[in-house]
Amino acid sequence: MFAKKNVGMIAAALAAVAMSSAALAGSADANLAVSASIASECIISSGTPVDFGVYSPIVANLTAAIDQTGTVSVTCTTGSTPATVALDQGLWADTASTAAVPVRRMKDPVSGAFLSYGLYKEVGRTTNWGSAGRAVATPDGTAHAETVYGRLPGAQNKPVGSYSDTVVATVSF
Repeated sequence: MFAKKNVGMIAAALAAVAMSSAALAGSADANLAVSASIASECIISSGTPVDFGVYSPIVANLTAAIDQTGTVSVTCTTGSTPATVALDQGLWADTASTAAVPVRRMKDPVSGAFLSYGLYKEVGRTTNWGSAGRAVATPDGTAHAETVYGRLPGAQNKPVGSYSDTVVATVSF
């Protein structure tokens, strides 16, 4: 019987300890701050090139220019500062060229000859697109294709070849 009495006392003692531990347990709260910010940013990539195709200096383009378009793609964060896109002078700019008013030329690597052309901000091809840039679409987080209006003037009798240039487009925001 003594063993049963001890077992009962031990069980009662364990129950008292368990109850006192539960009575001693508690909880406390604290606020954890969570935050993030979205920066104003834009990316730019080349879209479609300005490809004038075949130029015929003694027949079709003896006096007539070739007009073509290309695009650059601009994506800016929603609500960011409106952006502008500037075009540089290209690799083979004429000596009279400036960043604000580029006088662009394509070059044939074999003959070393140059073929003049222009890139413009609007379909009428009257405003040269240079360092002053052109405003782009409202920033909304989606890609916008910005049209580049190109003109290859007529009356440029140059050697047979493959003429090209590279123009750097820069987005500022």
